[in-house]
Amino acid sequence: MTEAPDAFLGGLLRLHQPSRGAHRAGTDAVLLARLLVPDAGDRLCDVGAATGAVGLGCAALVPGLRPTLVERDPELARRARANAVLNGIDAQVIEADMLAPAAERRAAGLLPDRFDLVLTNPPFFTAGRHRASPNPDRAAAHTFAGEKAGEALDAWIRACTAILRPGGRLGLIHRADALPTCLDCLRGRYGNLAIRPVHPRAEAPAIRILISAVKGSRAALSLRPPLVLHGPDGAFTPEAAALHGLPPPR
Repeated sequence: MTEAPDAFLGGLLRLHQPSRGAHRAGTDAVLLARLLVPDAGDRLCDVGAATGAVGLGCAALVPGLRPTLVERDPELARRARANAVLNGIDAQVIEADMLAPAAERRAAGLLPDRFDLVLTNPPFFTAGRHRASPNPDRAAAHTFAGEKAGEALDAWIRACTAILRPGGRLGLIHRADALPTCLDCLRGRYGNLAIRPVHPRAEAPAIRILISAVKGSRAALSLRPPLVLHGPDGAFTPEAAALHGLPPPR
């Protein structure tokens, strides 16, 4: 990799990423990395890690954390390993498909009840139900292939649940309009759900939802105050700037 690494979290983390036009870590990864606050001794897994932005970002924020990064694409997994070395982070990278049979996932090292926290940014779309990117790598990162709406996400959440210990915490980000499907997938598996809508501007509809949940809990759902990313001038709001590790706007 000869390209200069990107600064992430205000330069706290450096990332080698694919060329522009492919799937690259951005605000979604920042929000997911900031969603839960792990302890240094926690076993954290970033599922669908790509180049490792979320899991490595958590480790950059919590020194001593040793994340596990799960990525099915060998080239992205290679970049994730290189990024861990670049940042001096002791991370395990597992090449595995979360939609593969359970025996295959276990053989790859994804053992049941292993992690205290699982963070995931699952593919947002189902094949044939949106206009896919012409870049095949970007399309693969954003799209479940050959599955009916909801079924692939349910299988993905089920696989995440299998590797999370009882009482462990799940964090995910998704499209705002996918909230009903997300709730269906979490029902019966999680409680103590906290949902936070993410708005591009105060007057605009939400474009993302951040969800945290506790495996096996029966606690009630809560709706958190919205996160607004941009002010009227287009600059980050103070909260969004702080999450990105940037100075507050003037």
